[in-house]
This record gives sequence, structure tokens and C-alpha cells, in this order.
Amino acid sequence: MAGFRSPDSGLRALRPEAFGADPSGERLARIRRSPHFRDGVFQNPGGVARTSPSSLLGFAKQYFDGDARRRRSPSAPIPVHPTTLADLARPPASGLRLTWMGHSSVLAEIDGARVLFDPVWGERCSPFPFAGPKRLHPAPLPLTALGPVDVIVISHDHYDHLDLPTIKTLAGTDTVFAVPLGVGAHLEHWGVAPDRLRELDWHESTAIAGLTLTATPARHFCGRGLRNTQHTLWASWAVAGERHRIFHSGDTGYFEGFRDIGAAHGPFDATMIQLGAYSEFWPDIHMTPKEALRAHLDLQGGSPGGVLLPIHWGTFNLAGHPWAEPAEWTADAAGDAGQRAAFPHPGRPFEPEGVLPTERWWRAVSPRIDRPWREQTGTPAEPGTTATAADADPGSPGTPGTGTRGGLDLAGDR
Repeated sequence: MAGFRSPDSGLRALRPEAFGADPSGERLARIRRSPHFRDGVFQNPGGVARTSPSSLLGFAKQYFDGDARRRRSPSAPIPVHPTTLADLARPPASGLRLTWMGHSSVLAEIDGARVLFDPVWGERCSPFPFAGPKRLHPAPLPLTALGPVDVIVISHDHYDHLDLPTIKTLAGTDTVFAVPLGVGAHLEHWGVAPDRLRELDWHESTAIAGLTLTATPARHFCGRGLRNTQHTLWASWAVAGERHRIFHSGDTGYFEGFRDIGAAHGPFDATMIQLGAYSEFWPDIHMTPKEALRAHLDLQGGSPGGVLLPIHWGTFNLAGHPWAEPAEWTADAAGDAGQRAAFPHPGRPFEPEGVLPTERWWRAVSPRIDRPWREQTGTPAEPGTTATAADADPGSPGTPGTGTRGGLDLAGDR
């Protein structure tokens, strides 16, 4: 009948633009041919990831507890370094420089090329501009001031890693995007030309600007809309230049595949490892700092090496643990293991082969940190570890434990 619209077409018309688009046509056919796609969904390494939906009431009590809510945010403005042209104009002396822009967004300058990982410049990681987790600090510089980028790497399609306002801005450039299988459907829907997409399955590689970028496995999930079809892949990324190798974990739980990634593509001069938004409610899809350190060591062949840059913490309030707990725990654990780790202010560039930023700057703007990872192993907390502004000791001995605190990522990792 002329003019008839099915209910599905009406629902599609009401679908928020930020939901993106579902894969179709040859893209969907390629997804179905993937060895990692089975029973209608992409499969995680190591089997189905555990979550605890039955613990929703327990989570809600934890997440909305008044004292816990205060601890999940900084107590004063986060000290952001306003990245300037002078910071980035001169090539890195070592050939490798990293600038953490907050959360999982990192600009990597490697062997003459510029790689931008998981750029999120939007105010909220949410499909809606009026609701959802809001930034706890401003972006260190306007996206338009970043300068030319050779490749933008996306780890997966959750809102805190794939941001519509950011992609809309970048769609007007000629930069190439390297993305996991299926994610290209979102980008095309938002105006990125198909010839600028390099869409990869796990273990596939592409060459861009003298670099080899390889999509490597991760233990996570995907989805942006109300109906999660699991038709877009999630990935970690190994990037190799002429002299340097780096790794970006995306979002992932710990799994033994890090050893295989390290054997095939490492060791790495630097790793950017997710270690925030961990929870006992979803132990297999995000890592605690203890697990993140273990992943880094696996990637290095089992021994300390390279530099660990903690990511996925500090910018958005996505979980139930205290705001600065991921950084404090990581600093303790890395020190115990003899592993070099960098803790830059958001926006401050550093070279992994040079002097690392190691000051525990978050203590000056953090509520008290109880450090349960010390208590659970019976290791006494050192004096002054309630994270006051006066307590800014850059190092601390001890033994990392297994403590985790949880919460729900309300708009990104649901």
C-alpha cells in the first residue's frame, strides 16, 4: 500500500543518532564469516564473561550510598595541563611520546607518525546530551587544536570510547580510522567516508603512515542501542613502527591471551592499560590495577619492562570505587613489582624513554583512599595514606592485594 510504514521503520526514525547504525550488506556478511563470530554473536576469548545482574539491588545500594558517592568524585578541580602547540611542535627526542588526554584517549607520537586512540572530547559519555556521566575535567585542548593525525584507532563502540560529537568533528578531516569489525557502520552513518576505514578482525593488520596496526583480542562486549546485537567487535591494539612498539588495551578483563599478544607483537616500549571501572559485579570485562599490572607483565614476556600508562580512570565517574583508587593502587602495585609506570596530569606529554611523571598528584584533590588492597593481604598501610593534600609521597612499598570495589557504567559499559 502506498505510503505504508512498518512499525520497525517508525522506530528507526525515532532512533537517536548517537546509537549509530547496525552492520549490513557485505559488512555483515564479513562479520558472519569471522572465526570469532558464532551463534549469532562475537565470542569472548576464554568463554562467556561473567556478570551479576542478580546483584542489581546490591549494586544500587553501593552506588547510591551517600559517603561512597562523595568518594567517587574529586574533592577539588582536577589539575589538567593545558596542552599547547609548544608541547607537541617539536618531535620527541626518543621517537616516542605519549599524551594522556583523559580516560582512554591518548595521542601517541611514534616514529614520525601520530596515532589518536579512543578520542572522547564530548561532555558526556551517553547517547543524550542532557543525561549520563559527565566529564570531571575539561579536555586538555580543543580537538581542532590537536593538529594533523595520521590514524585514529577505536577499540570498541561504547560511549566512553566512541563519541559522536568527536567523530563528527573528525569526519571533516582526511584522517584514516582503524576500527574493529563492524564499527565502521557507525562511522559511515556519521559521515566518515568508507575509503577512510580500515576495519579489522582480531589478528588482522593494516599499514598506515609507516606503522603496522594489528587488532588483537580483548575480553569485553559491545553495543550502543537498547538492543545489543553483539554485531560489532571489541579489540585491543598493537602498533609497531620502525623503532618502537606500543599497546592499547581498550576495555578488557584479564585473560591469558595477553601472553600470546606479547609473544607475537611485543615486547612493548609502552602499554596503555585499562584499570578503572572495575567491579565484583562484572569481574571478566574490566581489570583491577592488580590484573592490569599482570597483563602488562604478560605483554612483556613475564618480566618488568617498558612503561605502563594507566588509562580509563579519572575523567568519568563510571564505577563504585573511589575516584583516585585506580591510580593509588597502580602506583603501589607497580612499585612492588619494580615496574616503571607513568602518572601524567591529563594533557602533559612525556617520553617513555625519558624521565617519567611519577608524582601522586591526585592526592591533593582526592577524598580519603582506604587502600583495601593493603588491608586484604595483611600488609600494613604506610603512615599518611589517607591521601590528603599534605601527603604527596611519590612512592610506597608493600604487596598488592585483590580488593575490588564495584559500580555500574551508566552509559558506556552497561
